[in-house]
Amino acid sequence: MRQKEFDARKWFIKCILALLGALLLAFVVLWIFDPYFHFHKPYSFVSYRLYDERYTNDGISRHFEYDAIITGTSMAQNFKTSEADALFGIHSVKETFSGAGYKELSQNLERALQRNQDLKTVIWTMDFNSLIRDKDYDQYTDYPLYLYDDNVWNDVSYVFNKSVWYHGVLPNITRTLTGRPSMTFDEYSSWDKETGYEYVMQNYDRWEEKAPMIPGLTAEEKEMVYQNVEQNFVKLVNQYPDTTFYVFYTPYSICWWDFMNQEGMMQMQFDAERIATELLLECPNVKLYHFNDRYDIITNLDNYRDKEHYSAEINTRILEWMAAGQGLVTKENYQELLEKEKQYYLNYDYESIFE
Repeated sequence: MRQKEFDARKWFIKCILALLGALLLAFVVLWIFDPYFHFHKPYSFVSYRLYDERYTNDGISRHFEYDAIITGTSMAQNFKTSEADALFGIHSVKETFSGAGYKELSQNLERALQRNQDLKTVIWTMDFNSLIRDKDYDQYTDYPLYLYDDNVWNDVSYVFNKSVWYHGVLPNITRTLTGRPSMTFDEYSSWDKETGYEYVMQNYDRWEEKAPMIPGLTAEEKEMVYQNVEQNFVKLVNQYPDTTFYVFYTPYSICWWDFMNQEGMMQMQFDAERIATELLLECPNVKLYHFNDRYDIITNLDNYRDKEHYSAEINTRILEWMAAGQGLVTKENYQELLEKEKQYYLNYDYESIFE
């Protein structure tokens, strides 16, 4: 009887040790291949798949070496860090968040700026369709918060997470063993989709009846725009006066302007743009760019896959324009620039788009 009890005890101890060994092995493997850079910077002997922005970006901010960030929504996904580095003389990383509101982008930038004193250049989209929104607007709510804090205890949600292993660890192991190189920031989050009239129209649901034009923003709506820009842009850039922020309004296609015209919201958009422009022009370390007068680009639907998203070629041209100072908004030129924009889009023959 005692022998059986002794054997059972030995068996139990062996099982516990085997389990602990398996857990330790899993932790070591994940530590080495660390797909979202939560524990350390990338190792030279590991090939990485850059995947899932909201899991990866905070690790990039923590552990990569860089002095510049390209950030924004899907409108920034096709930027190439190699082109930005050559044009601006920087060493950049790309951290984009598809569908993000201003607050999400601002909070990510703030974490990066707090961690990296060498961060002196930011290239940042100011999505034109997000101006008239609440300052705390956030479309994405299912965040992996265990990756964003400094609590080591909740890292168990990272180490023993089936999705992290399936989408992160195993692809990295496979790439490494097969000799595939790590993905570059040029490739990270970028997309290659068909563009042109046909594809824009497939995704464009135009209002059949044109709504009456709303005369402009109400006092409450103006305050909302003010708070949105103040909280998510102005407050942050003023905290880091030694960092230069290249901010640009995203140039949407003529179909987006048609949509605003059909909805009767164009005057509201102009009001919101003026508020944002005047706020940002008071920040000496912001270089604000406006490309809505690039009519050859905007009216040519070959440059777009839907009414908002432009092709990678336009991302390249935006970098070139900003590096050359083209489209720069100043206190001296913004009044004339906004008035010309207003007259052009209010008087455009939108029906000609569909002929």
